[in-house]
Amino acid sequence: MKISLIEPLNVKQDVLDRLSVKLKQDGHTFVSYDTLSKDAEEQKARMCDSDIVMIANHPLYAESIQEAKNLKLIDVAFTGIDHVPQDVCREKCIMICNAAGYSTETVAELVIGMAIDALRNVAKANDVVRKGGTSAGIGGREIAGRTVGIIGLGAIGMRCAELFQAFGARVIAYNRSQKEEAKARGIVYKSLDEVLQESDIISLNLPNTPETRGLISKEKIALMKTDAVFINCARGPIVDNAALADALNNDALGFACIDVFDMEPPLMEDYPLLQAKHTLLTPHQGFISEEAMVRRAEIVFNNVYAWLDGKPENVCR
Repeated sequence: MKISLIEPLNVKQDVLDRLSVKLKQDGHTFVSYDTLSKDAEEQKARMCDSDIVMIANHPLYAESIQEAKNLKLIDVAFTGIDHVPQDVCREKCIMICNAAGYSTETVAELVIGMAIDALRNVAKANDVVRKGGTSAGIGGREIAGRTVGIIGLGAIGMRCAELFQAFGARVIAYNRSQKEEAKARGIVYKSLDEVLQESDIISLNLPNTPETRGLISKEKIALMKTDAVFINCARGPIVDNAALADALNNDALGFACIDVFDMEPPLMEDYPLLQAKHTLLTPHQGFISEEAMVRRAEIVFNNVYAWLDGKPENVCR
């Protein structure tokens, strides 16, 4: 079989060599590319005769899948699969696997880092001292003793909750189902509106699905405390980001830390959050760390080996 890694995994070549050696020993063909496809035509060419295609988080075009006549498995080195045309895969009976869990620690640590920055004015303090200023007025607030609301208590949300609790915060959560593990840790489940109304810090940790898209609407944003910190390291389209920018500019919300947007960076110059006050913006880096990149590479190669053994893992479709 031909296995094609059609975009970079951001790991060193020796990692790819280590993970792919058994494929070659077993007589399979493995090809990899260290650049992104320039366009749909190049993407088609990279995968046209492949049985298995490995991708990361960049869009996979429907026409590329349609023309890949041998394609049986799309192995996604990412947690979300909303960048893969699932209707086409369903039509062609192509399995999709993901790399769930690889970025749990990395994303959760960024959430904590953002919360600390928002409360203790870290980035602002850096600018102040470089301009000859002092600490007057930028001392900030502590996480300890504050109420943190976790929206979406999956693996990442749960890890965020654990880290916030380690700082001494009270954690409440909204989730479709309730876990005994969370209750045992003292996490209190509440409705979405209650979480938004009661929290000093809000961390959004939901997947982007038809049900969650636009969930944090203008009306939901209006429920938040005027000094609350809102953190989104999940998916941009879950939030009405224009309404979020308006709330920040009108001092109806204290601060927003945003790693994900309605599109992948670079952002358009007129994107509302770029002009909004009281923001910390990062370019969708939540899932990226040296350790996470190696973990996801290991998972996606393990997915291939498991599929070849007839025991597929991390199946999404």
